Amino acid sequence: MKKHFAMAGLLLGSLLFVNTAGATNIETPNNATLESPEIVVMLPGVNNDNGFMEAGYRGYKSIAKDVTQNVKCVYNISATSNRGALTDALKEIVAHNPKLVIAHGGQCNAPVAEVSKDHPEIKFVVIQGNVKSANTSSYKVDQEKSAFLAGALAGYMTKTNKVGHLSGAWPRPGQQARAAFYDGLMKANPKAEFYSHFSGNLDSNEINAKAAEGEMEAGVDVIYTMLNGGRFGVNDAIAKTKGKVKEIGNVIDWTTVSPIFIGSAVADSSVAIYNAAKDYKAGVLEPNTIKVVGLENEEVVRLSMSKKVPKKIVKKIDALKADVLNGKVKVNTTYTGLEFDPATKQFVDQDAKNHRNKK
Repeated sequence: MKKHFAMAGLLLGSLLFVNTAGATNIETPNNATLESPEIVVMLPGVNNDNGFMEAGYRGYKSIAKDVTQNVKCVYNISATSNRGALTDALKEIVAHNPKLVIAHGGQCNAPVAEVSKDHPEIKFVVIQGNVKSANTSSYKVDQEKSAFLAGALAGYMTKTNKVGHLSGAWPRPGQQARAAFYDGLMKANPKAEFYSHFSGNLDSNEINAKAAEGEMEAGVDVIYTMLNGGRFGVNDAIAKTKGKVKEIGNVIDWTTVSPIFIGSAVADSSVAIYNAAKDYKAGVLEPNTIKVVGLENEEVVRLSMSKKVPKKIVKKIDALKADVLNGKVKVNTTYTGLEFDPATKQFVDQDAKNHRNKK
């Protein structure tokens, strides 16, 4: 499958500094020069990954369209979500005295917690975060709920009883969604084996394709991908199986993109970014809080399923969703099990990835 990226409009291509992802980019509405922007949206990754970072970019575009044009988007900072690179980017951003900084992704929790302490005059929001203080809050879309339903779908659809999960970085929200997916998998199919892997890079097609191939060689026939640009490498690897392996995506509705997807755990974080900016402009942005949009809002959080999913399974998923909404089923967001190393075909403890990425 070919890679199709949405065109990024009004790109300035300005250079802030050089880091692990290459040149960091800045964009403003109508190419305006904003020395002291009112709002800055910071995206760790690229703005056209058809995934989580692009959702953040859509949030920025919505702000520019409906909230204020005094907004700047800074992106392509670190494909590996390197904490040092993100912290340095934040320090560069606050040097221009914005009123509000919206940092996209749980990987921004620690950088925002560090930088915000020295700038009490600036408001900070972390999207999919869990930080809060006198000048910091978090806005979230409840991706754990759609991930839980995605896990149940995988459990019902697998024929080998081997289900994979593949992500790049491992900030807390990513780990919680992985845990929710596993919880749903066990709810639907307690006999299923779980092959969870963090590749260490959200955008590399080569690295993530190899990881997917390793999982498939182990017998996995459904893979849940939580990736950014690197998802396209996995898509290509799965497409080569000619239907033997299915994929479940996240963030957007991937079932409309390719027939290899049987479902997608939709969680549109662009809404969280837009809401944060709108609340700020309305004077109702509350510090020291965490605001969540959940499964009750289908336009934002839901499990989409392809027409290939049997109706009897769709009914089971719908019933499970109802139980989640009415509180009958509680979603577990902690995973204490093993992870899978595609290179060695061995199950390893969760700390192994940290040692691997230090080599």
